[in-house]
Amino acid sequence: MSLLNRMTMIFKAKTNKVLNKVEDPRETLDLSYEEQLDNLTKMRRALADVATARKRLEIQAEQLKGQADKLAEQAKAALAQGNEALAREALTRREALAQQLTDLEAQHTQVADQEETLGAATQRLQTQIEAFRTRKETIKATYTAAEAQSSIAESVAGISGSMADAGASLQRAQDKVAEMQARSGALDELLASGALTDLTSNHDDIQIQLDKASATSSVDAQLAAMKQELGSGSSGAIGAGEEGK
Repeated sequence: MSLLNRMTMIFKAKTNKVLNKVEDPRETLDLSYEEQLDNLTKMRRALADVATARKRLEIQAEQLKGQADKLAEQAKAALAQGNEALAREALTRREALAQQLTDLEAQHTQVADQEETLGAATQRLQTQIEAFRTRKETIKATYTAAEAQSSIAESVAGISGSMADAGASLQRAQDKVAEMQARSGALDELLASGALTDLTSNHDDIQIQLDKASATSSVDAQLAAMKQELGSGSSGAIGAGEEGK
């Protein structure tokens, strides 16, 4: 196989592939149906033309017969008058008309046969077109149903993929929340243990301990003062009792 032939085959294959992608079988079937209807219309017109030609031949034949009958009557009239020459002329013309009539009848037979053949072909074509139309509508309905099923399948596939993506996103969000909660809990534990300084507080851990020690000293001082007051009150009460004795 030559390079040109190979390139031609490749080009045709690619062209057919592209056409298969963009071609809608329903539109192709409708177009084929319209073309067949056009052919049927042409055949009907041809049949009408043949029928018209047959009818014209029949009219011409009737006219020739009428002329032949008239010439025969004229020949009789000429003989009755004793004019044999005129009678012979009339009969000669009648004979010529008879030959023309024979030719017309032959043409009429031929045209009539053509009309019958064309009429039968037209009827067959019409039957085929009607069968094609029925089959066409069936195929179109089947294709439409298949197209709908394919679309539904694609939609279901898309929904499944979308749900899978949504599930993965949800899982990642849950993992992120768990990670953040874990980090927050660990940070709280570290802050509570003193391993980390709480940057949100106004005091550092040293100041907190100093404040605690100061508060403890203040409490101790207050307790000591209370004890001293209680002790002083008890001693005064004892002294007063002794003086009364």
